[in-house]
Amino acid sequence: MSDGPLSYSADLHPAESLFDVVEQLDRYSEPIRRAVGTERLGLGLRLPANVAYSLARDRSARRRLRVELAARGLEVVTLNTGSDEPRWNEPARLQYTLDCAAVLADLLPDRVAYGTLGTLPLGWRAPWTPAADAAAERLLRTLAATLRTIDAVNGRPVVLAVEPAPGYVLETVPDAVHWLAGRVDPRYVGLCVDTSALAVSFLDPAAVVSAVYRAGLRVQKVQAATAVQADDPRDPATRRALASLTGEVPQQVRELLPDGQTRGADDLPDALAHLPGTGPWRVNRHLPLHTRPAAPLRATTAVLRQTVDAVLAATGPADFPQVEVDVCPRAAGLIDQATLVAGVAADIAGVAALLDELELDPEETDGGLRLSAQSLAGPMTRVGSAWVG
Repeated sequence: MSDGPLSYSADLHPAESLFDVVEQLDRYSEPIRRAVGTERLGLGLRLPANVAYSLARDRSARRRLRVELAARGLEVVTLNTGSDEPRWNEPARLQYTLDCAAVLADLLPDRVAYGTLGTLPLGWRAPWTPAADAAAERLLRTLAATLRTIDAVNGRPVVLAVEPAPGYVLETVPDAVHWLAGRVDPRYVGLCVDTSALAVSFLDPAAVVSAVYRAGLRVQKVQAATAVQADDPRDPATRRALASLTGEVPQQVRELLPDGQTRGADDLPDALAHLPGTGPWRVNRHLPLHTRPAAPLRATTAVLRQTVDAVLAATGPADFPQVEVDVCPRAAGLIDQATLVAGVAADIAGVAALLDELELDPEETDGGLRLSAQSLAGPMTRVGSAWVG
């Protein structure tokens, strides 16, 4: 299975209707593409349930949306379906995911070999019962059966990418591997590795990624993001800097203990009030990838680099998965249209540069293009020293 292009998570643009979706393409996505300087840019859309429902039942509308995307130099390679509700033990979650699968199957550009549906790691960890666990397994099996049919009809799959995150039933990648292995068809259900959430877990990226493939699963998508690290949370200047990051959206925090275990809090104010700070903290707050936070805070950029290296070691260039750039606009201070466009474009170029730093030859070898020249197996455009698909 070859791969899709570098994309960015366009679900940071809110939309309640199909009109809103197209309007956001004009307001944000096409300007971001132009700012990056590429003829084509991949998107990870989030469709509201009502829009997904309507599109799934109207092929002509799906075709029109694809035309609208192409006219703006945009293409959809992944849909982000990971809102907290409904959870994976509820039939409404299955229906929404099936609708999104039908839509994505018709939106995928001809040159890519598969599409991904990013999804939540079952649901928030409480309440989650054995009955909920059994129901989630049944629904995922039903989903996989439909995804097999989509693959047979279209000649290429749409796959589910479960994204572990702090606070959920499947909080870490090892949690997800343990739960998924043996329960799901690995051809159609795999993982999305969010490198911010992975950093917050304090786990070794190489060991984590290796365990995914040893279990017979796949990393279907890497979500490129960085978290905040505080090396000495007891330091007054550090605490002031952390306090300035508190906001409306919960930001899970984990503290590394001397024995390698972690303890945590589901939001930064709780961490500041209750965690002792005897070890470093990591905060699940997606930062701009092209900048660094002010000292004494740091970004977990090294984890992103290590994850890309580990996945490449497991797959090789030909099977490297999709990469999606993710940023929280509020966390990044990207409030107005101009700063958001410039910031996201810089992040996309930064991730492309990171891939280029793998020092893979951009010329053709062994019948195929190497990673840095193909945007993860799709043709690329040069941006400075980087390649962007």
